Amino acid sequence: MTADLSLRERKPGLRERKKAATREALGRAAMLLAIEHGVEGVTVEAIAAAAGVSPRTFHNYFPGKEEAIVAPLTDGAEAVIEALRDRPPDESVWDSLREVFVGVMMPPESRDEIAALVLVVKANPALLGQQLCGIGEMQREIAEIVAARTGTDAGRDLYPHLLAGAAGTAMRAAIELWADGTTGTGLPDLVDQAIAQLRAGLPPPRGA
Repeated sequence: MTADLSLRERKPGLRERKKAATREALGRAAMLLAIEHGVEGVTVEAIAAAAGVSPRTFHNYFPGKEEAIVAPLTDGAEAVIEALRDRPPDESVWDSLREVFVGVMMPPESRDEIAALVLVVKANPALLGQQLCGIGEMQREIAEIVAARTGTDAGRDLYPHLLAGAAGTAMRAAIELWADGTTGTGLPDLVDQAIAQLRAGLPPPRGA
């Protein structure tokens, strides 16, 4: 009975699901418009029209177009946090991070669009700033989860923050290399390589 009640409390209601769907539609519309027309060619009105809502509704979800354009990335980071909390508590933190980074933040069906968005963000300082703010918040929350799993104190100990920072940097580096298309390696393999190198203590390449 208690478990059923807990499940119902965690499951979002109809209103919350509708709000999440509207935010997702606005973020996706903003992303596609930015990819097609460039950031300068995107307006709030165009984003709202593409998502089928009014500009007033847009402003209920985002203060400006920049926040909407990067939403698929920053909202993906929030999904990573929720998924990480749900991973088995006895699972290695690194294994958990690998699973949620690849499976949640970058699902296969959206990877081509996300790759194009990453390139748009890299070329625009305002968007890059928005993305970095989202990454910073994600790392803070990951540090709290790591602390709970490892018996450390996120308010006092370096370890959870160092691990969270390393994980966030590894994910960003893997995504940007993959989006550039210069490695010939798929995103899951790049994430695996990044996490494996961090787990090994980041040893220098042979011959370096």
